[in-house]
Amino acid sequence: MRLGVLDIGSNTVHLLLVDAHPGARPVPFASHKRPLSLVQYLDPEGNISDAGQHELTEFVLEAWEFAAKHKVDDLLAFCTSAIREAANGPAVLERVKRETTVSLQELTGADEAAMTFFAVRRWYGWGAGTVLNLDIGGGSFEMALGADELPGMAISVPLGAGRLTRDWLPEDPPSARSVKELRRYIQSTLKEPVKTFSNLGSPTVVTGSSKTFRSLARIAGAAPSAMGPYVKRGLLLADVGLWAQRLTAMSTADRLHLPGVSEARAGQLLAGALVAEAALEMFDVQSMDICPWALREGLILRRLDQLTFDAGLRSSSAGLVPVYDSAEAV
Repeated sequence: MRLGVLDIGSNTVHLLLVDAHPGARPVPFASHKRPLSLVQYLDPEGNISDAGQHELTEFVLEAWEFAAKHKVDDLLAFCTSAIREAANGPAVLERVKRETTVSLQELTGADEAAMTFFAVRRWYGWGAGTVLNLDIGGGSFEMALGADELPGMAISVPLGAGRLTRDWLPEDPPSARSVKELRRYIQSTLKEPVKTFSNLGSPTVVTGSSKTFRSLARIAGAAPSAMGPYVKRGLLLADVGLWAQRLTAMSTADRLHLPGVSEARAGQLLAGALVAEAALEMFDVQSMDICPWALREGLILRRLDQLTFDAGLRSSSAGLVPVYDSAEAV
């Protein structure tokens, strides 16, 4: 079957289509996306402007038509911090539904962290042991830790790369003072969440699952995306610190010459590097793996699990699935 997942994020709006069936890994079929920074459409009261709402509804209509053209059997549509934290978020969701018929599911920060962790767990398997996953989005930063399929703890904080760039780094290139103040803010925001995670023990594997971590790994020498998802990619704290210093001295235009850095991400890469550096230092992590799966894949896998369960119930009621009989085992 063909599944679609429509992701309304803080940096981009993205429709991913995959071919999959219960029990199999989802295989990407096609995608349709557009850079759309909804946080840039916020007014002083925190409302998404009419222009921003128009851009959003136009893309959702495009995505709906794209999905229909490619005969999608099931479409999951969700939104994250950009709409969740907007003062008029509920009104925006209602307008999208009214003008497109698409209902966007609003995920909480904890939902984001948990579903991303779920995807990471499926990618690495049970052999990975206890996993700490970090994910830097445009509006928020998610952390999740656990030894099971879902995390024992999942926390979201407002340290998204787009948000921090807008609020703390107005100059291009940024001033030394603004970078210093942002570092201090990041550390103070992470202090209590990191302390909370310490009660759960140490991870055996640390992963990063967002575009920001992939970009940082790429400029630090990791394999390009063209080599496929199965090439092992990692990121060292030492490299993050080195590139955080280099990015501080670079303009957005200069960053575009770095490998793997897109125009949409160049301006906020420094803020992402500062978050990554602070998080790795505070969790006392020297290196991490880069996971190719993240939130979209987590939602798709969860949906496939639901379909598998529903199919099992139907088969069982029809007498097609053997039922364990404890009397026969005695």
